[in-house]
Amino acid sequence: MITGSIVAMATPMHPDGQLDWESLDNLVEFHIKHGTDALLPMGTTGESATLNTEEHLEVVERVIQKADGRRPIIAGTGANSTSEAIELTQEAKRLGADACLLVTPYYNKPPQRGLIKHYEAIAAAVDVPQILYNVPGRTGIDMQPETVVALADVEQIIGIKEATGDIDRARQLIEALGDRVAVYSGDDPTAHELILAGGKGNISVTANVAPALMHELCMLCLDGRAEEARALQERLQTLHSAMFCESNPVPVKWAMHRLGLAPEGIRLPLVAMDSRYAAKVELAMTSLELL
Repeated sequence: MITGSIVAMATPMHPDGQLDWESLDNLVEFHIKHGTDALLPMGTTGESATLNTEEHLEVVERVIQKADGRRPIIAGTGANSTSEAIELTQEAKRLGADACLLVTPYYNKPPQRGLIKHYEAIAAAVDVPQILYNVPGRTGIDMQPETVVALADVEQIIGIKEATGDIDRARQLIEALGDRVAVYSGDDPTAHELILAGGKGNISVTANVAPALMHELCMLCLDGRAEEARALQERLQTLHSAMFCESNPVPVKWAMHRLGLAPEGIRLPLVAMDSRYAAKVELAMTSLELL
């Protein structure tokens, strides 16, 4: 089972929007050096929505090759077309991904029974560990807990990234799912509480700029050291807030550039962070001695 701090990797780009392969290679080494427990390319933070299929798979392949078995790789392969999600998942398996993350179909807003059919179809088509991903604030569809429970006995489904930030819901899911499906946080500000309640880790945006601290937080939670975990979370809260002062991954890409980890590039319709937020993000980073 994959546990701990799982970075939702931002995809480095040159100012013209072209992919920066050298920076991507360096990011893999950066995360391994600083304790990140697993790498997740091509999620929301990776700007998967604006990469074409060839680029999407090239990024996944590059991360797999550079990590070279030193960390598990979870490839984002979700789509709002079931056939497209199957194709991406098949390719990610072929490239050597350890697991795939499958966001709920966005925009077309299927009913809950449609979500069940969608995930059953992907699981039937591709024999690779699969993690469901519920983020209604992005997709416009909320996968209900009973839907997750209905999918829990599908052999390939091993986890769910629950990104609502609703800890009561997370606790209910953890209790209902037991050992059948792992529950991961997809919400940095509440991740510590979810893991302390029995979750297995955090798929994190903040880990792009503070990997060592996010790894430490997850380990404290997994060890049940609640008081220490909450103290560290209190220190991290300002950074969590700063990473979402504008739409993700706008602030995190600014922060990564400030740290010298990547150029300033980002693809339309996203744009560079508004300068009025620069002091807020820089202060948050400085308070944790990241700068």
